[in-house]
Amino acid sequence: MRVITNRQFGSSLEAILYPVMLLAVLWSIYLVESFHAEGFVRLGILPKTVEGIKGIFFSPLIHAPRDISHILNNSLPAAVLFGSLVYFYRRIAFQIFFLSWIISGILVWIFAQNDGHYHIGFSGVIYALAGFLFTSGGIRKYRPLQAISLFVLFVYGSMVWGIFPMKEGVSWEGHLTGLCTGVALAYLYRKKGPQAPKYQYEIERDLGIEPPDFEGIWKEQLRIAREREEVEKQENSPHRIIYHYRPEKPVEATPPGDKTDES
Repeated sequence: MRVITNRQFGSSLEAILYPVMLLAVLWSIYLVESFHAEGFVRLGILPKTVEGIKGIFFSPLIHAPRDISHILNNSLPAAVLFGSLVYFYRRIAFQIFFLSWIISGILVWIFAQNDGHYHIGFSGVIYALAGFLFTSGGIRKYRPLQAISLFVLFVYGSMVWGIFPMKEGVSWEGHLTGLCTGVALAYLYRKKGPQAPKYQYEIERDLGIEPPDFEGIWKEQLRIAREREEVEKQENSPHRIIYHYRPEKPVEATPPGDKTDES
């Protein structure tokens, strides 16, 4: 039975090039920030304020200007997860990436507590990408995607602790909203992008095409073969028996009152 596939993975070059471009942008902005006393922190998200709306678009690009560990901790996960997204989900990769960016930012602006602190950093998008890759690989039931799902769980599974308010100064709201965004996008896009291979009969079933009656066809072929075999036996037999039907002459019935005794 022929197998139908619709794999549309990206190329290895793209999976390397786009993450490198992303890191180049993040680090370029960070280097510019380092020459300013306050950096660009005010471009982050300030929840529930008009001023903080611009942070929905700019906050992932901003990192603490006096703490290089912030951008260092985000760089490798950002590159690995974004590269995986581009390679395994090429057709929808950039939709998922930008929706993760915007939706997680909106949710932070709506639900995070306004305590006067700005939410900055790429970690919200990182959590969204991790949530998408892990969830999507599980619900699609396609081995390559399941493999990347397990990879994310094994390498970045400890990130789950970041969604709890365990450390002061860490935007756990950004982590939580990012993770929820990724999981939701995985479900919404479950029928887009790469899918598990299908057999031809599965395609026909989905299209409402009735499958052929294989049992009926087999029985008909068997009947024809037996008839042909019987004809061949008769033709090859040294003796041939021919039946002729000759109806017997009917006996005339004598009426009841016409009996005679003969002596």
